[in-house]
Amino acid sequence: MKVLANDGLDQSGIDALTAKGFEVITAKVPQEFLAEYINEHKIRTLLVRSATQVRKDIIDQCPSIEIIGRGGVGMDNIDVEYAREKGIHVINTPSASSESVAELVFAHLFSGARFLQESNRKMPVKGDTDFSGLKKSYAAGIELRGKTIGIVGMGRIGQEVARIALGLGMRVVAADNNVGKASIKVKFYNNQFINVDIETEPLPQVLKHSDFITLHVPAQKDGYMIGKNELEIMKDGVAIVNCSRGGVIDEEALINALDSGKVRFAGLDVFINEPTPSKEILNHPKISLTPHTGASTLEAQDRIGLSLAEQISSILQIH
Repeated sequence: MKVLANDGLDQSGIDALTAKGFEVITAKVPQEFLAEYINEHKIRTLLVRSATQVRKDIIDQCPSIEIIGRGGVGMDNIDVEYAREKGIHVINTPSASSESVAELVFAHLFSGARFLQESNRKMPVKGDTDFSGLKKSYAAGIELRGKTIGIVGMGRIGQEVARIALGLGMRVVAADNNVGKASIKVKFYNNQFINVDIETEPLPQVLKHSDFITLHVPAQKDGYMIGKNELEIMKDGVAIVNCSRGGVIDEEALINALDSGKVRFAGLDVFINEPTPSKEILNHPKISLTPHTGASTLEAQDRIGLSLAEQISSILQIH
């Protein structure tokens, strides 16, 4: 029973599957040769992250596939309904990486609020010759505590962002067409906790009142969720973080808003043209950048691997 983990799989997942008799292949097969490889090796389970596309052509050409697994939450790189119509099981790991993505959101927020993305570039170049000048340049940082964070998308990741924000003393507002109210349980180290109910609001209200905005929505099929019009109704000096999907934000409009000062800073983990983001985005001094690593922590990858292994074994009834 062969499993192709085309975008990689944590060792814990490989070990769990191997222990149940699976042969796990982690070779990265280029998209154009994927169907041929699957058929040649009679792959029964195909595991992907965000890089590999599993569209109708792959599904139609590969009759041996019984399971398609996504290591992560969003499955917009898989034709899920079509696969299920063909009798293929489609699985994912919706809760395994929530904490990791949420923590990266705050890494970007703290980085932008204190100019880390720019000072880390300039300190090695000018720190020994213009220390005082750099100190003056980066003296106008802001705190997160007491500010309003607007969470667009209150799924598992959005709710984890809310937990951290509440722990930091932030006011949380949220928008989600599918969630009316979310009950957030904030746990502390000594087993104490508080419950906070957050009622979602219309998107324009959230955009209008937030000091920081973080996006946790699927890929957009009908244009940008955040474009020129949405940016215009935001507060002056707002900050925006996108750790969801490229194409949620109009990058050209974002650059214009950063240049004008409408947006104080942005944090981007995802981009329109992955894996070749625009040079304008990559070189902008007001953007904190990561290369789509929201779920890329040791802990998250361990949870993803074990979750996928457990689901595959259950579906194929391997004990």
